[in-house]
Amino acid sequence: MIGSDMQSDILRLFHAERWKVGTIANQLGIHHSVVTRVLLQAGVAKPLTTRPSILDPYIPFINKTLEKYPKLPASRLYDMAVERGYEGGPSYFRHLISRLRPRKPAEAYLRLRTLPGEEAQVDWGHFGHLQIGRAKRALMGFVMVLSYSRKTFLRFYLDAQMPNFIRGHVEAFEQLGIARVLLYDNLKSAVLERRGDAIRYNPKLLELAGYYHFKPQPVAVARGNEKGRVERKIRHIRTNFFAARDFKDIDDLNAQADVWCNGLAAKRPCPEDVRRSVEEVYEEERPKLLAHPEESFEATEKLDVSVRKAPYARFDLNDYSVPHTSANRILTIVADLKTVRIFDAAEEVATHERTFDKGSQIETPGHIDALREEKRKSKKASAMDHLQRAVPSTKELLLRAAERGTSLGMLTARLRKYLGLYGAQALDEAVTEALELGTLHIGGIGQLLEQNRRKRGLPPPVAIDLSQDPRIRDLVVSPHSLKSYDQLSQQKKEESDDDI
Repeated sequence: MIGSDMQSDILRLFHAERWKVGTIANQLGIHHSVVTRVLLQAGVAKPLTTRPSILDPYIPFINKTLEKYPKLPASRLYDMAVERGYEGGPSYFRHLISRLRPRKPAEAYLRLRTLPGEEAQVDWGHFGHLQIGRAKRALMGFVMVLSYSRKTFLRFYLDAQMPNFIRGHVEAFEQLGIARVLLYDNLKSAVLERRGDAIRYNPKLLELAGYYHFKPQPVAVARGNEKGRVERKIRHIRTNFFAARDFKDIDDLNAQADVWCNGLAAKRPCPEDVRRSVEEVYEEERPKLLAHPEESFEATEKLDVSVRKAPYARFDLNDYSVPHTSANRILTIVADLKTVRIFDAAEEVATHERTFDKGSQIETPGHIDALREEKRKSKKASAMDHLQRAVPSTKELLLRAAERGTSLGMLTARLRKYLGLYGAQALDEAVTEALELGTLHIGGIGQLLEQNRRKRGLPPPVAIDLSQDPRIRDLVVSPHSLKSYDQLSQQKKEESDDDI
């Protein structure tokens, strides 16, 4: 900056002495741009160069084109000029276009004023991401500002989806109160479709508005100034609250946000009346806000999920266990920020603490233990079924053993072992004989098998483990009658006799 005496000398030397700009700068020991600036401020036009330019012949064409298409890019104008013979480079061409392009006068905005309790403005702010386990979650700030007092509500969520949009409203109404009109921009959570003045609102927002009796009102397209209070507040939050702030998790961040909104932010001078703080003006506005209903709007997520063979319900990138009896069914998940509840029709079948990780399995031990027990019983039943199909007489043996309280699992295991050593026919004979004699002890059946083996002169059985694959181990081969082979032999003998 130069003083008024220096400015006076510059004007005197230029007008009275007719000195050039460079001469004045050299004699006064200042830069020539300072002299030029002082002269321009005094209304002396800067002399333009009269040196001819290769672009001069094209200026009428450029002016005519810009008059018709004022927003036409300089790159397209340059191509059009080249097609008409212009041989210059694009840099100076763009510079000239910026000077020739007709400028729209800057739009002036009226300062919007509201009555106490009349209006609040709502918007989302993006504050980066949080890494939670294997999940990278967007950190979104829900902001509501009362237009009259500038009292602010701030709450952080891990996305900007409709459930959190509703939660933000519900919590803001509980803390601030309810304004009669809520202003939004044209985000999908508020406006699904808009053509001129025809607006199709999000049905969930209309349901919320009907419950709390406020009017949702989107601002005009490209008219962010109509909700400038909340946009300025988001910028203020970025610089005065969020910048360089440390926090353990999102709950800690929200606790700090509450302290800031009710502390430093509330003690700032109110823009509508700088003599009073935001908190003081809010106390004046509070009685003018709508009354809060006795119960808050239900801000939960509800969705139906298909549970396949594995007893887990997938929700928000994670799997939550359900009882095995709920597999292969359509279940309903009802979730808030802390809890995931799972319903089969009207019956609640599982409750879990919610996680915002990714790819986790959240299990209730009872669900898994019940499944293991069911599998154990199924395996036991499968072994008994296999035994009864191979040796039909064991069905009666197992029934009698159950009546006497014998362990069917141990009995089945021993009988299957005998089946592998002696074969189905030998075991069937031994079991039938044991039933006739009333010898139902497994040791007695073993003795009968050995007696029958020695009578037939067969060698002692040797256990051979062919495979642990259950497809081979549990394979049952039913014995077939050999009468068909006898008939073939008899037929061949008869044919041989005929040939003789």
